[in-house]
Amino acid sequence: MEPFKIKSVEAIPFTTREEREAALEEAGYNVFGLPARLITIDLLTDSGTSAMSDQQWAALMTGDESYAGSRDYFTFEKTIQRITGYRHVIPTHQGRMAENLLFTVLVNDGDRVPNNIHFDTTRANVEHNGGVAVNCVIDEAYDPAADVEFKGNMDLAKLDAVYADVGRERIPLVMLTITNNSGGGQPVSLENARQVSAWCREHHIPFIYDACRFAENAYFNKVRSGLEHSVAEISRRFFELADGCTMSAKKDGLVNIGGFLALNHDDLTTKLTNMLILIEGFPTYGGLAGRDLAAIARGLDEVLDERYLEHRIGQVQAFGEALRSAGIPIVVPVGGHAVYLDARRFLSHIPQEEFPAQALTCALYAEGGIRGVEIGGLMFAADGNWPELELVRLAVPRRVYTKSHLDYVVDVCRRLHAERDRLRGLRLTYEAPVLRHFTARLEPIAA
Repeated sequence: MEPFKIKSVEAIPFTTREEREAALEEAGYNVFGLPARLITIDLLTDSGTSAMSDQQWAALMTGDESYAGSRDYFTFEKTIQRITGYRHVIPTHQGRMAENLLFTVLVNDGDRVPNNIHFDTTRANVEHNGGVAVNCVIDEAYDPAADVEFKGNMDLAKLDAVYADVGRERIPLVMLTITNNSGGGQPVSLENARQVSAWCREHHIPFIYDACRFAENAYFNKVRSGLEHSVAEISRRFFELADGCTMSAKKDGLVNIGGFLALNHDDLTTKLTNMLILIEGFPTYGGLAGRDLAAIARGLDEVLDERYLEHRIGQVQAFGEALRSAGIPIVVPVGGHAVYLDARRFLSHIPQEEFPAQALTCALYAEGGIRGVEIGGLMFAADGNWPELELVRLAVPRRVYTKSHLDYVVDVCRRLHAERDRLRGLRLTYEAPVLRHFTARLEPIAA
């Protein structure tokens, strides 16, 4: 059962099919353009959509809003230092600003930045600074049906290939995303992190985590590897292997806004802090209110509660198994924060250049008022290169929906799957030069 009880509720909007179809057309068949008042079940993202605890709300009410030296910053700093072991903590208003700061300081034209798989904002921030984002995940990650326990692992042979191609001077850092969002929310094993760490030490290259779902990743290691340590201890072992991390606290920080960089490198921290002051805020608030810093500190402790993680991961696993039992093609094994529909198999009659994952995303909304997000050609295709995966992510917000809500989503998916041959692809009518999936406009292709 849920390891919490509900103290506040929010009404869910219910709409007609006619209303939803009109809204889709007005939004250019892009669910980012839909108003939340017309969404029944919102699985667009697990970022910033968590329900905060009573203790987090209490922290908001006692926040210290001093411009410099807020007491809540020092609580925030000490909490992150205790969890990660890193000496320096730089607050930011969300994860992509942490990425922006890091890559602006470290990445130059032509540099290669290896990752298991870059997510959208990570890739965009690398490329904005002239770098090349290189995915080095194991090959099994690109097979949605491959039931591999640690599908987020990095392939060291691919790291070797990047090094052989450009050498040490063109690799400013190696990044490892835990869990691997773009590949199905798949975890990275502690042993793989050790191997990547050793590779980076041998080649004198900084090793940085994208740690926005670090607790979920640690829980998978505890369960799948049979580790006897606590999730907090496993998390610390991961962090000890790297030189620092970026984090969007909107995920495993259980808050609605916020992020940070945590590092051990003194000179790099100085450069990042100087950039922070220029574009984000003073070093003891970093674009956040003091009350937000207090809520993050509390959330980072709450996320390590193993009863919470057992329920959180268990809810997503049960959701995935219900979809599989209904004959819906999904990425297996089920990841930590979301279930990913395999749009290639779901809509095998729609070619990738007609955006089958986006077509399925729109169909979910039209059929049942459910908002997911496309992770495929619309998000990642560039210069004629199409991604290996064509997925629809159904991200489950933390402590928000119950089993009956997710059962409803399964029922809608089952209906769509039974009538999948009637669905048609989409064509682009507008795209922005960067992160086009947020603002793109599309239209259906006539039968």
